[in-house]
Order: sequence, then C-alpha cells, then structure tokens
Amino acid sequence: MIGWPEGYGRHVLPQVDSTLDEVQRRAGSEPAPFWILAHKQTAARGRRGRAWSMPGGNLAATLLLRPAEPPHLAALRSFVMSLALHRAFVEVCGRADAFALKWPNDVLLRGGKVAGILLESTGQGAAMGPLAIGVGVNLVAAPVADEVEAGAVQPVSLRGETGITVAPEAFLDALARAYAPLEQQFTTLGFAPIRAAWMEHAARLGETIIARTGREEITGTFEDVDADGNLLLRTPKGLRAIAAADVFF
Repeated sequence: MIGWPEGYGRHVLPQVDSTLDEVQRRAGSEPAPFWILAHKQTAARGRRGRAWSMPGGNLAATLLLRPAEPPHLAALRSFVMSLALHRAFVEVCGRADAFALKWPNDVLLRGGKVAGILLESTGQGAAMGPLAIGVGVNLVAAPVADEVEAGAVQPVSLRGETGITVAPEAFLDALARAYAPLEQQFTTLGFAPIRAAWMEHAARLGETIIARTGREEITGTFEDVDADGNLLLRTPKGLRAIAAADVFF
C-alpha cells in the first residue's frame, strides 16, 4: 500500500451486500475515516434507489467519515470525491483531457459515464450522522445499454476506452491518496477551492443541458455551480439554481 494516507483505515472484502451498508454497520465500532472495498456486491444501489450493475473486476468502495459540518455542507463532499476520482484516473492512465466531471456526482471518460458517487447518512434533520461516500468505477466492464435509464449518458469502462487494466485494490490506493489531501483542504478552507478546481473539469460548461428534478424538466445553459453546490442554468426566464436533479445532454 505505497502512499496509503495516514489515519485512514482500509478493508478489502470478498463479498458484501453493499459497501454502503457495510460501512454503516461498522460505524459504531470502528474509528473513522475508513474505506471498504468489496470484490462483489449482492445488493448494490445507485442514486434514488436505482440498481447498480457490478461486473467483476470493477471497483465498489465506500469511505466512512464523521463530518463536523451540518448536513448541507457535508454533502458538498460529492465534489471532493469527484475531484479525487479525476486525479486517481489521471494517476493510473495519465490522460487528464479524457475525463470530465458531470454535475452532481459522475465522472465521464470521453463522454461516457465511467464512475458514479452516492452519499448516504444516518443522521436526521440538522443532526449529522456518519457519512458514507460510495464510489463505483467501471474499471474493466460497463453495464449493458438496457440496464441504463433512457436518455442517460451511456456507460463506458476504463479498459474499454483506454486499453489500460487496473485492479480494484490498486485503484482504491490511488483514490485514497487523492482524496485525503482534498478532504483536508475542504475542512480547513471550505468549499471555494474545491469548487474552483471542480469547475476546471466541468462537463458541458457553457452548453445547453437538461435538468430533471422529478417535478419538472428545465432546459438551459450550464453557467456555473454556486457556493452551495447548486447547478446554475441560464434559461429564457432567467438564472435558475437547482439543488438536485438528473442531468441529460
């Protein structure tokens, strides 16, 4: 584990139901932060309860933290993890221009989805409980088309797009190394430097995109991400700040 960040636990398991669930089960007995990687998940899930396809050889891992911030600020760690993923990909394949960050929590490789992030907490209301940051990366294989929501960005794999094969444990090491200094930056300097770095890699910035919130569909020009992590879309009715949505191109 060359370069594994000091103070972070690391567990590699052959199989779990979900790494998100496993870290929460351990949260009461193990000091955070710690990572769990599983080579197989039997009940993986994505955003809004969607199933998450987990072909063998891909990465499924979750980081458990105990944030000091209130929930709305702790949730900005989706941007922290996105940046860490970008840096990990660049470390393992050296192709920075091939990757972009899709609001709010996906990583794109040559326009296809190669990684996703899911945050979950057991806290309620203003109380912030342990925060689990789940990460799925298509290292060697991508889900087939009929497993993807209609209109969504098509999934791709790192090996399929670059020819580079990276083992899950090796990628976890790169990801943990990338995440730790960004976490330190976030807790000491706040969201501003994270936001600025994230925007340097933002997918479709300045282009027309569609945001679906569950109640409405908003089409506009992707103008910015604000200090609260909201997507800012320039629409015919003015600038809209969107806190949560699925984005389509």
